[in-house]
Amino acid sequence: MTRALYAANPADSRGREFPEGREGARGPRTEFQRDRDRIIHSIAFRRLRSKTQVFIAPDGDHYRTRLTHSLEVSQIGRVIARALGLDEDLTEALCLAHDIGHPPFGHAGEAALSEAMIHAGGYDHNAHVIRTLTRLENPYCGWPGLNLSWETLEGLAKHNGPVIAPNWALAEIDEAYPLALDEWPSLEAQVAAVSDDIAYDNHDIDDGLRAGFLELDDLMTIDFVADQYRQVERRFPHATRDQHLRELVREQIGWMVNDVIEQTRSAASGLGSIAEVRGAGRQIGEFSPAMAADERRLKRFLYDRLYYHPEQIATAERAREVVASLYAAYSQDETTMPPAWLRGLPPGQPERSRHIADFIAGMTDRFAIDQYARIYGRVPAGLSNV
Repeated sequence: MTRALYAANPADSRGREFPEGREGARGPRTEFQRDRDRIIHSIAFRRLRSKTQVFIAPDGDHYRTRLTHSLEVSQIGRVIARALGLDEDLTEALCLAHDIGHPPFGHAGEAALSEAMIHAGGYDHNAHVIRTLTRLENPYCGWPGLNLSWETLEGLAKHNGPVIAPNWALAEIDEAYPLALDEWPSLEAQVAAVSDDIAYDNHDIDDGLRAGFLELDDLMTIDFVADQYRQVERRFPHATRDQHLRELVREQIGWMVNDVIEQTRSAASGLGSIAEVRGAGRQIGEFSPAMAADERRLKRFLYDRLYYHPEQIATAERAREVVASLYAAYSQDETTMPPAWLRGLPPGQPERSRHIADFIAGMTDRFAIDQYARIYGRVPAGLSNV
């Protein structure tokens, strides 16, 4: 594959927060390949398999979790990166790690932690990705964190664009290892962000239909989705409805991916380096204006019909109460924390509250439920609606 002039190049990496020797290096890998592999082998990544994507603590095995979502994002990201001549390994690393900062129960858990942590600087899952990978996950003998490359940390911090007012967690890392938060990130990071949109826009439809929260008639109210579905029916007249719906999701993903490739290739033409990407002052890796408008319509539909479905809201509120109750229990009686976390509990604030939030944020849905049952003597009811 020919590397585009505006792509990130691992040979030109700005390095790592803590210098490493290469004695005993495991295999001929680039810096970005090492980052990807460190992420995949991390405990934080493995925990994503039991963290909420859309449906909280689902009983069914066929629903997506944060782990399967992240794998699907990485597949989409690699396709786009390859077509544009970007670094596939950096793109993949960013896609795989982008949701590591999510607490149990997804956005419901984040809302609970944000409220509980108001006095200690709040909680933000994007910033917590960086905190987890640089300070909390400590598998190595020679340095804290995974010691990822500057380009990977930059992309995770800014994949949604420049950060003008970082919260305490991101500001703390930026002070120790400046990430140029006021600049646009690499195109690899921009592609990771739009790949996330493509994945959940379409796969959440798939899960919503499977769970019965969405109906085909609902989808047909969106004209471009209806057009795609009718084309699928004409091409495969003897297929089942389930096969038609799965084909629809694939068609939608391909349609969006091709649009991003064409739009980004056009927007990046003339750029001669990654420095020009960062200095462009605008997003380059994105949907075309027409596709962006359609994608916003699809998101509004998903919020109205799926994410804000009455059953979803009720379940999310119960999940929020679980996280809030755990935070209250650990704050009021620190001996309810496991010994390993209790030993590291700082004596003063706000560090003490942040340590408790770190512990809760790393929990899976299942572990949070188990901890609640251990402390309060009962299993919280109504946490799964599928």
